[in-house]
Amino acid sequence: MEFLVLSDLKDADDAVEVVERKGLGHPDTICDALAETLSRNLCRAYQERFGQILHHNVDKALLCGGRATPAFGGGVVLAPITVYLAGRATAEIGAQSVDVRQIAVDGSRGWVRDNLHALDADHDIQFHAVIQPGSQDLQELFSRQPRQHSPLANDTSVGVGHAPLSPLERLVLQAERRINARDRQRAHPAWGEDIKVMGLRCHDNVRVTVACAMIGRHLAHIDDYLAEKAAIGGIVQQLALEHGFARCEASVNAADEPSAGKIYLTVTGTSAEAGDDGQVGRGNRINGLITPCRPMSLEAAAGKNPISHVGKIYNVLAGELAAMLVARIPEIGTAYCLIASRIGSPITRPAVLHVKIATKDGSPANALKDSIEEVAATSLARLPRLVDDFVAGTISVF
Repeated sequence: MEFLVLSDLKDADDAVEVVERKGLGHPDTICDALAETLSRNLCRAYQERFGQILHHNVDKALLCGGRATPAFGGGVVLAPITVYLAGRATAEIGAQSVDVRQIAVDGSRGWVRDNLHALDADHDIQFHAVIQPGSQDLQELFSRQPRQHSPLANDTSVGVGHAPLSPLERLVLQAERRINARDRQRAHPAWGEDIKVMGLRCHDNVRVTVACAMIGRHLAHIDDYLAEKAAIGGIVQQLALEHGFARCEASVNAADEPSAGKIYLTVTGTSAEAGDDGQVGRGNRINGLITPCRPMSLEAAAGKNPISHVGKIYNVLAGELAAMLVARIPEIGTAYCLIASRIGSPITRPAVLHVKIATKDGSPANALKDSIEEVAATSLARLPRLVDDFVAGTISVF
């Protein structure tokens, strides 16, 4: 495997660790979700109409926040959220076509209904699809792929991943998922889906800050609001114990000043109603986290086609490969992976695959070269089969 490069992962200064996750209802995560939903729905429409997935990259979405006046027991949306869905997508072949705009709008509205329980998908948010066909050269490159053993990379890009997740990374990830995993109609309906979690560790001192957009219609007065904050703090404290942190300072809606009436209250459960805007690629990386102390790619993966766009595929592969190395080779304690593509080359033959490992006994990476190469080959061979998982939505990209 001539493109495989191995190196040793040196012990880093881990005195400080910062981890962030933007939850399901955060404006940036909404954009990622809508872009990825559009890509999946286009793939299904293409397969149904043409028998194959056609060229598309709908990885551009912009959310412009609306205006609202929240209040205990109610509140009102004064101006709706506006979402622009942009990118490139094939709309027709010969006399056959698909309605890309309708697929975009209907799919986006459906996602909002399914995931944001207090936001009216018909009145509180508007969708505008401004999607055009792709350039001739990229369409032609994409169309060459059935004649190849493997799809051809449609970009020169980089994917990165690491494993295993640290205890703080797992804590932050699980905190948002646990809070948003409740039965939203019955258990704590006052909690909006716009939940942001920031974990900070300085040596052994851990602080977790949670922002949760509370929904006014489910709260009668300030005491209800404070009780809901306390419940979220309790969840974080319990999770911290489960992840090995005996001491954890948990703070919820830290900017509140209840005595002055300044609290994080919303009508819809998302800051997109008035306080924030959103964009694809500004939030979580493919592993669901923002980890500035680890290698990260700035690639916006959501919405890219799952056949040949290495900006999406290689970021997933890098994370999977790192996890496979740690799971299958007992000597490896930590693995970092970087995969770089070359446009026009088969995706199974990257320009470089760089694996950095830290072994449990301090032995050099090259001592495990054969084992690492075997796992890497298995992982690369799986690439074409990732398509079905992307289309089914079983691979998360945010």
